[in-house]
Amino acid sequence: MTEPQNQNDALHRRGLMFILSSPSGAGKTTIARKLLTVEPELGLSVSATTRPMRPGEVDGRDYHFISPDAFDRMVEAGEFYEWARVFGNAYGTPKGQIRNGLKAGQDFLFDIDWQGTQQLHQKAEADVVRVFILPPSLDELRRRLEGRGTDSEDVIAARMARAQAEISHWDAYDYVVVNDDVDTCFEKVRQILAAERMRRKRQTGLIDFVRELTRG
Repeated sequence: MTEPQNQNDALHRRGLMFILSSPSGAGKTTIARKLLTVEPELGLSVSATTRPMRPGEVDGRDYHFISPDAFDRMVEAGEFYEWARVFGNAYGTPKGQIRNGLKAGQDFLFDIDWQGTQQLHQKAEADVVRVFILPPSLDELRRRLEGRGTDSEDVIAARMARAQAEISHWDAYDYVVVNDDVDTCFEKVRQILAAERMRRKRQTGLIDFVRELTRG
């Protein structure tokens, strides 16, 4: 990964926490992968988890794999931005690495649901940008889920019910983008990222820069 800040750039900026949420099948994972490929200043937030490591996974790249006792100690110490228990395993976003990266101008991509988004926003509102991706229709969402060929009809029905519940929280996000074409949706999401990087509150070098312009 390249350095997040050009040392010759007078307008240093603070990084941001860029959240992508969507129902399963709406295209969030595809867009996230495309963003990480073309945006060198954007890194994927690596969660801590108590679940066992799966074949092919790497500690520190896919997850920070820790024991349940260590996870509980981190919860008690307030070391997570957000955390949850899912199917008997715990997952959480550690604060330390994120905070240091934000100060250096590093942006972080979060692939989390609306509950995690809520927690993150409550604890780090000024640094958080929330984007929700919608399918063009429920029929199209079902078609995409069926097209995967990996789930039974019962699983698809459960995913559809969950999708409708997730969609009901659309108004908890700063931006909502309909993914009727993945390339068009990706460009819109990338434009949001670019605009948010330029917000005045994130330009930490702006005050000194303007002061120099107005001096004398």
